[in-house]
Amino acid sequence: MIPRHIDASRRRAVPGALLALSLTVCTMSAEAAPRVPTDPAEVLERLPMRPGDARAGELATLRAAVRAAPDDAAAAVKLGEHWYDLAMAKGDPRYVGYAEAFMAPHFNHAARGQRPDVLTLRGQLRQYRHDFAGALADFDAAIKIDPGFAPARAWRAAILLVQARIADATADCEALKSIGGGEGSDTLTTGCFSLAQAYGGKLAAAQATLERALAAAAKRGTPPANRLWLHSRLAEVMHWRGDAKAAEKHFRAALALGIEDNFLFTAWSEFLLDQGRHEEVVKLLSGWETSDTLLLRLALAGAALKLPATMAHTQSLRDRFSAARTRGDTTHQADESRFELHLNNKPARALELAIANFKDQREPRDARVLLEAAIAAGDAAAAQPAREWLAASGFEDANIRKLAARSAAAVKPEAKP
Repeated sequence: MIPRHIDASRRRAVPGALLALSLTVCTMSAEAAPRVPTDPAEVLERLPMRPGDARAGELATLRAAVRAAPDDAAAAVKLGEHWYDLAMAKGDPRYVGYAEAFMAPHFNHAARGQRPDVLTLRGQLRQYRHDFAGALADFDAAIKIDPGFAPARAWRAAILLVQARIADATADCEALKSIGGGEGSDTLTTGCFSLAQAYGGKLAAAQATLERALAAAAKRGTPPANRLWLHSRLAEVMHWRGDAKAAEKHFRAALALGIEDNFLFTAWSEFLLDQGRHEEVVKLLSGWETSDTLLLRLALAGAALKLPATMAHTQSLRDRFSAARTRGDTTHQADESRFELHLNNKPARALELAIANFKDQREPRDARVLLEAAIAAGDAAAAQPAREWLAASGFEDANIRKLAARSAAAVKPEAKP
């Protein structure tokens, strides 16, 4: 839920975008099987940077600062945050691996490892791997050291929202509001409250909160990254409210800002898939195959259109999921469930993954994955946790409510002779 590149506190900028909460980003490798190079100087792959990408120059500047002062934790955190931001923008988890390896000496240092900014960055990286318990412990520790450290509050609230702990998350939203600290903090607070409202069955209130924030942003010249985030979240809220016209308006406003953002592309492609606009998904996502989340949406659109490239995309996804299982990586279960259901035609396996995913993540998209898999597998009981979440939260999306009703009446399909 944290927008990238905003001044969220009086002390420092908050990195990263908690994508639709970034917790849902997959962490699969782009390789099916590992290979250990024999030459330490061998260049295995150059990660993509588009021509004119300002982030390449920024990365060089941050690296130079670290080389000049290798024990400077603040400089190290800025570089680690930059790598995290690149992972979020491009949907490429290898940047997270860079940040983890680079920051390890600082995380393990007796003094530097207890700085709020260092603890918060470690929490970000842990939540990316879906180590929510470890991430919450880091954010708790950062807040104990500095109760006014807004980034830790915002990230903790994000995880609590993913876990459907709405009251606890709202308490952190209130704390963010009291901290203050300028426009970036205002955006953080708006995001925190709007998501708590939306997930807690108050979509109209969430819409009003975000609309007020956008109106204020227009008056004071808010940075584009902040406006992208606000438009993206408002588009999702309008999609949940069933107002496709308004949702598209805000998606297009976000896209018009010209910023690469994996969450925006994912949410927009999901909207287009729901609208049956598969050709637009293919046009949007061609060239983004290195992002696992976007490759799945590209494959789903291609399958609907019966495009020849779909076979290769499906095999690539199959290889990546297999590699993830080999590593013991279970962070991709929601997307793998959709893969098994819609591209691999294995509803029982899809349901197994959806059940496991919903134990850790209880956002609307996770409930939808579980409900769809349960309906396909004909297992009404398996969808009960999602129906209970819907009743407890009061989440108002009509499509999810229809899926919940269908799941309650689901019966196993008759076995073919």
